[in-house]
Amino acid sequence: MMLAMAGFSFNDATIKTLDGALPSGQILAIRGLFAVLFFLPLLLRQRLFGRLSEALLPIVLFRALMELGGTLAFLAALVHLPFASISAILQSLPLAVTLGAALVFREPVGWRRWLAICIGFGGVLLVVRPGAESFQAVSLLVVLAVCFAAARDLSTRAMPETLPSLLVSASTVLLGAVGGAALVLVQGNWVPMGMVQVRTLAMAAAFMLIAQLFIVLAMRSGEVAFVVPFRYTNLLWAIALGLLLFDEVPDAWTLSGAAVIVITGLYTLYRETRRRAGRIDPVVAARL
Repeated sequence: MMLAMAGFSFNDATIKTLDGALPSGQILAIRGLFAVLFFLPLLLRQRLFGRLSEALLPIVLFRALMELGGTLAFLAALVHLPFASISAILQSLPLAVTLGAALVFREPVGWRRWLAICIGFGGVLLVVRPGAESFQAVSLLVVLAVCFAAARDLSTRAMPETLPSLLVSASTVLLGAVGGAALVLVQGNWVPMGMVQVRTLAMAAAFMLIAQLFIVLAMRSGEVAFVVPFRYTNLLWAIALGLLLFDEVPDAWTLSGAAVIVITGLYTLYRETRRRAGRIDPVVAARL
């Protein structure tokens, strides 16, 4: 999970250095093309070409579509918002996953975790600050990206255990490339690129390869309550990269909101760990 978060952070920072010079569809298409090329040797090594039909399973396609939707929303906000602010909002993802698991999978969530979820989303409001002079409507796109990402992670948990994680990751980046190319064709906004931009997208694809591969492995092979807290290392990377690369210093509201989100997220996972560990009576556990 920590490797995945590092991969996502460096990918995001690399894309942000383009400073909006390329449209989102073009970024997805070119980065996705490089990522597919990087995946090919791994697929050959694992002899997965004979199982490519499994990449067309509805649950795999749904996960890839959620990833695509989240990426488009995220890229639209990336140019306009500070790196740390975006990452702080993204830290609400574990809360959104818990909420989604309760609504979709009917997993029991007691009043304490419901309260923590509500407080955690209150932390998101501290970062977004609707109604304040500093409010930027584009920050709502990051909230939308969180919703897409939560659906992506929940669908990952619902996949058959026999489905290779590498195949899932490869299908995700392939659909992203196809979706980006289709978006460029529809909008007709292709921008000629220089070698610096091509190398930047190739570098982003390498970081995305790391992120996609390890996020699937983490969500499928690790105990969720143990693995998910390591998502918060993304915030540390975002603050460091924002400071070093973009001279961005997060304000007190952003840091306060991030702290509320992280604390409530860790609390919900702690309650989930207790419930799963069976340290308490099942009747009481159902009320947690």
